[in-house]
Amino acid sequence: MVDDTWSSALHRLWQAASRAEEVSALADDVYAPLLATPGVHLVVGTRWEDPQILRYMRALRAGSDSPVITATARSVPEAAVREPGDEPVVTRIPVAGLDDAGWPEAELLRRMPEATFVVCTFRLDHRGWASLGVGVDASADVAAVEGRLAQAVDVIVACHTGIIQRGREARRGADDALLAEASLQMDSSLDVEETLRRVARIAVPAVADGALVHLLRSEGPEFVSATHVAVQQQRALEEIGRENPWLAALLARRSEDEDTVFLSGPELDGSPFADTAEATEATEATEADGDGDGARPVAAEADRHSTVISISTLRARGRVVGSITFVYQRPEARLPGSAFLRSLATRAALSIDNALLYELRRHAVLSLQEHLLPSQLPVTDQWDLSASYEVGDPMLDVGGDFYDAVPRPDGSIALLIGDVCGRGAEAAALTGLARHTLRTLLEQGTDPGTALSRLNRALRQERASRFLTAVVATLAPQADGTALLTTCSAGHPSPLVLRSDGTVSEVLTGGLLLGVLDDVSYESHEERIGPDDTVVLFTDGLTESREAGGAFFESILPVRLAALRGFDAAHIAESLTQQAKAYRASGQDDIALLVARWTGVPPGADLLPHPLQLVKAAR
Repeated sequence: MVDDTWSSALHRLWQAASRAEEVSALADDVYAPLLATPGVHLVVGTRWEDPQILRYMRALRAGSDSPVITATARSVPEAAVREPGDEPVVTRIPVAGLDDAGWPEAELLRRMPEATFVVCTFRLDHRGWASLGVGVDASADVAAVEGRLAQAVDVIVACHTGIIQRGREARRGADDALLAEASLQMDSSLDVEETLRRVARIAVPAVADGALVHLLRSEGPEFVSATHVAVQQQRALEEIGRENPWLAALLARRSEDEDTVFLSGPELDGSPFADTAEATEATEATEADGDGDGARPVAAEADRHSTVISISTLRARGRVVGSITFVYQRPEARLPGSAFLRSLATRAALSIDNALLYELRRHAVLSLQEHLLPSQLPVTDQWDLSASYEVGDPMLDVGGDFYDAVPRPDGSIALLIGDVCGRGAEAAALTGLARHTLRTLLEQGTDPGTALSRLNRALRQERASRFLTAVVATLAPQADGTALLTTCSAGHPSPLVLRSDGTVSEVLTGGLLLGVLDDVSYESHEERIGPDDTVVLFTDGLTESREAGGAFFESILPVRLAALRGFDAAHIAESLTQQAKAYRASGQDDIALLVARWTGVPPGADLLPHPLQLVKAAR
C-alpha cells in the first residue's frame, strides 16, 4: 500500500513524467496510487496499434508486488469498436458483462464477478491508442475513481506528447548536424564521382540501410556508387544499381519529378527490393549452392521489417543532375521525413553541380593551356630535352607560364621560358603573343637579346596592361664537343647548370621586365657546357614554393638539383616539380620547367644541323 495522498502521488507522477524517456517508465507511479484508492482491487492497462492489434497488457492486483505483463501482437478484431476519438472516454462496465472477444482484460477480472470495471480509453498518437482501467467493488466511490483515472491519463498523454516532441527535436538536431556534415564532406571534393560516393557514404547508416547514387547522362542514368550497412549486401546493391532494368526504368521515369517518392509493399512487386517468398527461396538456393560470393536479394535481409525505398531527384540550377535511392529495412518510425530528404538532395545536387562546373572549367582551361604550350619538343642525338608543367591555382584560371624549344638555322637550339603577370584570359592572350613572337624570331636566327627587345617593342605598341619576365638561352655545338650557352634574361629567375661532376652553378643574367619601358636592350652572357651538363630553366612558381616555416624552395633547390646528377632530362624535370609541390605549404603559382641535357658531339664532327625528330612535351 502507498501512504501518500492522491494529490501528492499525482504531483510525484508529474515529476516522473517530466523525466521519463518512455511512457512505460510511469507504470509504478500510476498503478500503485490507483491501487491504493479505496475499493480498487486491480489496475490494468493496454496498448494498441491500429484499431485492433494488442501490443501488450499490464496488470497489478491488490496484495501483489509483481505486475502481470503480457507482451503480444495479436489481433482482437472486436476491440476496434473501443478505439477512442481525440478525447479520452471513461466507461463503467459490470465485470460479468465483459466479452472476452473484445476485452482481453476480462481474463484478469474473473476473480471479481460482482465488481465493476471502470476504464478510460484514450489516443496516444496517430498509430494507436491505449486504455487504463480499474476493477472496483461496491464500496468504491466510482466518481472519485473516474476522476483519478482521468487525471492519470492526462499525465500519461502529456508524457507521451513530451517524449515525441523531444524525440522530434533530437531528430531535428541530428538531421541538421547530418546535413551540415554532409555539406562539408561533399563540398570538400570537386571530383564529380567522389562527391557522389560521399553522398552514399554519409547517408548510410544514419539515414538509410542502403543507398544508390546515379548521375544523369544524355543516354540515361549512370550508376556511380552504392553503400549498404550489411557487407554481404554491398555487391548485390551495386549490381542492382548497374544492371537492374526495373530500377533503370523507374529512374528514367522519375528524372523530372521533384518530390521524393516512397515505395513499399505491392509497389515493389517485380523489383529486387520486393519482400517475396521467391526472394527468400532464391537466397536459400544461393546459400545451398555454397556460393559465398553470390549476390543475395536485398529484401532477404529485411530482418522482419518490410523493405521501403525512396527516390530523390537531384536538381540544381533548373536541371536534373542525378538521383539518390535509399533502401530502408527498419521500423516506420525510423524512416526520414520527406523534408529532410529534399534538403539532403538539394545539398547533394548543388555539390554535384559545382563539381560538374569545375570539371567543365578544368577541361576548358587545360585545353587552352595546351594551346599555349608546345605539343612537342625537338630532339637530336646532341641534346636531351624535357619539360614539366604543374597548375598551382585550385580555381584553375589559366596561368601565364610558358616555355618552348626552337631549332635554329645554324644547328643551335634556343630555349625560352617566361611568366606573364597574373592569370585569366588576358594573361593567356599575352602568353600566346609572347611565346609565338619569340619562337618566330628565334627560328629566323635572331639573337636572344634582339628577340627580347623586339618582343618588348611589340608589347608596348599593343599597350599591354601586364608585364612579363622571360629568359632565352641558345645551345650552339662546338668543334671540341662542348656547347656554347648564350643566355639573355628580362627580369626572369636565373637558369641553373648542373655539371657532370655534380656541382650546380647559377647563370648570371640581368635585364628589365618586358612591357614596362620603350627601347630597352638586353645583354647576353656566354659560357661553355660539357657533355652530360644540364641546363635548367624555370619560373618562379618553383623557387617561391614555401614550407610552413616560411622557407622557400629556392634555398634548397641547388642541393635537390645536385642529387639528380646522372638522370635524364625527363626525370629531372618531373622530380623537381613534384619535390616543390610536396614542399609547398602555401602559394599557388604555376610551376614550369624546361630541362636540356647536352649529350655532346665527338671532336671534329660535322656541326651542320642534325636531322630532328619530335617528342611529346610535358603538359
